[in-house]
Amino acid sequence: MNKEECILFSGGLKGAEAEFGANAERLGIEEVNFTFDGHNIIRNRGLRILNHEELKLGDVSLEYVSRLMNRRYTNSPTFRKILQSIWYQINNGQEIYVIGEILEDKTVKGGTGWGAEFAKLCNKPLYVFDQKRDSWFNWKNLDWLECKKGAEPVISHIHFTGTGTRFLEENGKKAIAGLFERTF
Repeated sequence: MNKEECILFSGGLKGAEAEFGANAERLGIEEVNFTFDGHNIIRNRGLRILNHEELKLGDVSLEYVSRLMNRRYTNSPTFRKILQSIWYQINNGQEIYVIGEILEDKTVKGGTGWGAEFAKLCNKPLYVFDQKRDSWFNWKNLDWLECKKGAEPVISHIHFTGTGTRFLEENGKKAIAGLFERTF
C-alpha cells in the first residue's frame, strides 16, 4: 500500500474521527473531512464544507433510518445534516473502519451506527472495533465475525473511511494506531 496514494475520508469530530485524522497526518496520508456550516469539528485538515445542494444528495428518510436502526431519531435540521455528511464519508470510502460498540441487534451504537448500516447496504468491507469487547469485528454474511488476535484488519483500499464514537477510550486509540501501523 502506497500511503501517498491513500485518502482518509472522515468527519473531523472529536474522538475517533480526530484520532483517525491525527494518525493519517502523522503518516502523510491525505485527509478529507466532510462537514457543514455551523458544525463543531476538531480537525481542519482537508476540510470539505458541504453546501445545501450537496447535503441534499446525502438525504435519507429518518423514518427508514429509525426502522433500520431500531431506534428513534430526532428530526432536527442539524441531525439531518449529520446523517447527510456521514453519507459522504461512507460513499467516498471503499473500506469502512468504525470505533464504537456493536449492540445486540447487530447495529452500532449512536449516530455512527448509520454509517455502519449504510456501509452494509452498499456492501462495502466494514470493520468495527468494539471498545467494550476490546476487539475488531468484520461484517460478513449478515453477522459480525470477531477478528482473531494477529489477524486484525489491514487497510487494503486507497480510499478508506475512519469514523466512530466521540467517546474514544484508550483501547480505541490503540486500535486506530494499530490499524495504521499494520498497514503502513
